[in-house]
Amino acid sequence: MEKTNEVELCCNTNSERRSHHSPEVKKNLMSRLNRIEGQIRGIKGLIEKDTYCDDIITQISAVQSALNSTSKILLEGHLKHCVVERVQEGDQEVVDELLTTIKRLMK
Repeated sequence: MEKTNEVELCCNTNSERRSHHSPEVKKNLMSRLNRIEGQIRGIKGLIEKDTYCDDIITQISAVQSALNSTSKILLEGHLKHCVVERVQEGDQEVVDELLTTIKRLMK
């Protein structure tokens, strides 16, 4: 997993949950998502050109891997900051929330 020390603490104020990422982390995440968006457009182009199915599946696999890497960065920051902060504040519900999130990621 990549370093995400730049992730700042999450806020849980007025029932509006937000996370605050440093400019470096936000730039990293946005760059990854822009590349993924380009890969998706590329896959659409391959389908339009009737490209061999196995080649398209390979590209889809690359997109899934890129999304998983992005999720890992977010999950690491979430664990190190948001979850720790909420547990320290006595909020044990965050553990159930985290388990649900992990189950969702593992589908």
